Amino acid sequence: MTAIEIPAGMPQYEDMPRLDPRELRADFPILARQVNGQPMVYLDSANTSQKPQQVIDAMSDHLLRHNANVARSVHTLGTEATEAYEGARAKVAAFIGAASADEVVFTKNATEAINLVAHAFTPDAADPRFRLGPGDEVVISEMEHHSNIVPWQMLCDRAGATLRWFGVTDTGRLDFDNFDDLVNERTKIVSYTYVSNVLGTVNPTSAITARAHEVGALVMLDASQAVPHRAVDVAELEVDFIAFTGHKMCGPTGIGVLWGRSELLNAMPPFLGGGSMIETVTMERSTFAAAPARFEAGTPPITEAVGLGAAVDYLTSVGMDAIAWHEKELTAYALDVLAGVPGLRLFGPAVPVGRGGTLSFALEGIHPHDVGQVLDSLGVQVRVGHHCARPLCVRFGVPAMTRASFYLHTTVEEVDALARGLEQVRKVFG
Repeated sequence: MTAIEIPAGMPQYEDMPRLDPRELRADFPILARQVNGQPMVYLDSANTSQKPQQVIDAMSDHLLRHNANVARSVHTLGTEATEAYEGARAKVAAFIGAASADEVVFTKNATEAINLVAHAFTPDAADPRFRLGPGDEVVISEMEHHSNIVPWQMLCDRAGATLRWFGVTDTGRLDFDNFDDLVNERTKIVSYTYVSNVLGTVNPTSAITARAHEVGALVMLDASQAVPHRAVDVAELEVDFIAFTGHKMCGPTGIGVLWGRSELLNAMPPFLGGGSMIETVTMERSTFAAAPARFEAGTPPITEAVGLGAAVDYLTSVGMDAIAWHEKELTAYALDVLAGVPGLRLFGPAVPVGRGGTLSFALEGIHPHDVGQVLDSLGVQVRVGHHCARPLCVRFGVPAMTRASFYLHTTVEEVDALARGLEQVRKVFG
């Protein structure tokens, strides 16, 4: 394995936890396949992560031996399914430091989790913290994924409120120049990304949370790019909500998580009506169950929850600190390697401090779709486009970007393969 050189000024902690990505690769069957006759180099984990055999086996075993609906039956299979489903909830709660498993709501993805919170805000909400109307403001940032822009735009349109946002500096950090004006007594909620899915920027939390709570606003973090890559403790963050998704953290698609403080969740109205979210139903009216059940109408993603629980077990066994440190070293190496590619423009922080292992870039005079096609012909899998963050592309004056993103199984040899591939792209397009 090529030695990773840590840039000057970056701490070199001899006692930091370590992992060997080559050993971990054996857990991911798909990484052994070829693409276009070449060994596959998977650099698209920010889009969706690959699944270890342990997760695949857990889901398969559940379907083979324990498949039934949850919370509806007293028979053996129903009991086993319910225990597995609620067991997964408890694992997720422990993984993020929740005070109780009841603070974990299963959704189908992070997008649904954010929409769930947005729909709690109405002009006539019973709880004043969720009362939003003309004169009130919602604050997001310019670097958000569309899933953390569109729901708030729709909310402000419904309620007559105003949407405001943090700008982004040329170096890919949040712009705090007008911080005190932006987050003010009219602000009802601040919702922003913990780690950017495009820039890799790790955003600060303590100052924003303190200011928001000072003016009586709630705080929500889109943690989809954080929870899979670093230890996240909601008690330490002191925010009110976080959202993340299973398929970016070695788990399956079709399941996401909303964590919220218990008293807030129970002050919120249901998002969907139907079975399992009720307390009583008559022909005249219904009353609703306490959280999290009130937000999980209908048959939930049971097998997917089992898979997510297995993913939590897997990541815990590897160690989140080891994963974070591996990605920090790998990012330092990649930043150094890509700096040597002629005509490459990197978007986001140019140093491996306060950033994750997601690198977006452009090659001068070459469209990202062309970059992606040539790389794919060499077996290198990257994402191209606006990455569901079109306002950010507009901010940096480009129609699209190429993005390479790393995870616990990524090696320096794969970073080298990316660099060689970019050299080939330049040769093909002159």
